[in-house]
Amino acid sequence: MANHPFTYQPLPVRVVFGPGRRQQLAAEAQRLGLKRVLVLSTPGQANTAEHLAALLGGLAAGTFSGATMHTPTDVTEQALRVVHDLNADGVVAIGGGSATGLSKAIARRTGLPQIILPTTYAGSEMTPVLGETSGGRKTVIRDQAVLPKTVIYDVELTLTLPPAVSASSGMNALAHAAEALYAHNGNPLVSVLAEEAIRALGQSLPRIRHSPQDLEARSQALSGAWLAGSVLGSVDMALHHKLAHVLGGTFILPHAELHAALLPHTLAYNAQAAPEAMNRIARALGRPDEGGPDPTGRNAPQLVAELNRRLGIESALKNLGLPEAGLDEATTLALQNPYANPTPLEREALRELLQRAWSGQAPR
Repeated sequence: MANHPFTYQPLPVRVVFGPGRRQQLAAEAQRLGLKRVLVLSTPGQANTAEHLAALLGGLAAGTFSGATMHTPTDVTEQALRVVHDLNADGVVAIGGGSATGLSKAIARRTGLPQIILPTTYAGSEMTPVLGETSGGRKTVIRDQAVLPKTVIYDVELTLTLPPAVSASSGMNALAHAAEALYAHNGNPLVSVLAEEAIRALGQSLPRIRHSPQDLEARSQALSGAWLAGSVLGSVDMALHHKLAHVLGGTFILPHAELHAALLPHTLAYNAQAAPEAMNRIARALGRPDEGGPDPTGRNAPQLVAELNRRLGIESALKNLGLPEAGLDEATTLALQNPYANPTPLEREALRELLQRAWSGQAPR
């Protein structure tokens, strides 16, 4: 790829990384000139949101703990009323993709600056991408206006993330990096970052699964998620993300688990058309003690499927709540306004991909 022309635009996001760095929250808010900050979270993170409000002290205007999966527009409207009632001049989001999505939706409508403190490996905090759900359909936009001003990566905030959730969240991030490797507008720097993200996540997630308090493994996973989010924000995504948006928004499936279960199949769909990307993925997931590609010769889709199994991740979409009767509808929706993809989208092949993912079969 280095011999081909490309364009690269770094994203203007300030990153504060390290254990305990949440203590810098008030200083970051002051740096942005904020005086009345609303803290956002899901219901499950309400206590953590109150903790951040305490760290903000007099800069905290209040909390809103109603964020939910896939960023429903009705929840955004509720939060906007709170923003208005409290006269908030900025927002802080604590959590994963749900809290970050709500923060982005508010920023897009109000122009308010955001500070994000991730507690998962979703990576969406580093992207100008917002997916919103309304009327059973998910709409995805790319707009620099939804980028946060600052992201604070405090690994201590991830220590309570359950191992199973850590695993699926990390595979969600790995999917971002994998698709960046065959993006039609990719470039050499993105490829290097994406491969390193896959390597970091592939090495750290099994350790976290068995030792959830391993601070070194948690830090490695968080840095991998940061890199994966960065590359997701720098290039366009392809078939994998299109399917995840369609299935997640239409059938309200769990976001991270959906990404993890789909990824071996979407990689297999694109394998022949993107051999360099597959080689990079296989090299990144190779055994660390071998210092190179997997010595058994397994390919990228197989290695990702095996990593899912090692992490105990559900492989069948039917067990995530996708009805078999919805596969035809999902195929039709995926073919509408398709994302650029290395392998052309064909209805029969796409329907077969979804059937195999639904039943939990090995990637073709």
